[in-house]
Amino acid sequence: MENIYTIPVNEAFDACLEEKNEKNANKNCPFCEMRRVLEENELELILGASMMEPDTRIKTNEQGFCKRHFSMLLRRKNRLGLALILESHLAHVEKEAGAFLSSDKKLTKIESSCYICQRIDYHFVRMIGTAVDLYESDRGFADKVGRVPYYCLGHYNAFLSAGKKALKRSAASDFERTVKKVNDAYLKSIQEDVSWFCKKFDYRYDAEPWGNAKDSPERAIRFLAGDDTDTGK
Repeated sequence: MENIYTIPVNEAFDACLEEKNEKNANKNCPFCEMRRVLEENELELILGASMMEPDTRIKTNEQGFCKRHFSMLLRRKNRLGLALILESHLAHVEKEAGAFLSSDKKLTKIESSCYICQRIDYHFVRMIGTAVDLYESDRGFADKVGRVPYYCLGHYNAFLSAGKKALKRSAASDFERTVKKVNDAYLKSIQEDVSWFCKKFDYRYDAEPWGNAKDSPERAIRFLAGDDTDTGK
């Protein structure tokens, strides 16, 4: 069944399949790609159409932003828009802090929350569920699931967990085999590339070609820890 997430989920898988087919591509996990797009959309909205909406301003006043997203907002060109958001958020902090005369759980809540992270997480969980639904209902999408370059470890676990909960036993087993096969192949490939990268610093291999090893440390980290979009609140 189609929902509002069907198109962006398909687009993320398609983007990763295009990358896979490009020589020396900066390969990515499809779910990292989804989060990247979600993040970009939220950053655009918060300094654009959503900035002056009363409901949104109430939430940004209450939740604020994490260090990562404060930094990303600051790098945008709309410094006045950001300053307006900060002005009302600081007023909210002052109100909740009681001029910092006492320790308050409300301050802890503000410090540990982020409006953009919360929005991304809300949509992302539903995108994972949509990907599982599409695997079951759309043979074309099921084919994509087995052909992407890899799933970073965090999203691999999340995708498998969602499949096990939503799919019947026989379908869940097939789903697990498909996803596992993708990562087994990529793990073997990235291990070989990283090992060759290390060998290239031995003078005995100096004249040998690099092959795909030059960017293997970066690719290994994206495989293990996800794209930068998905790191650190």
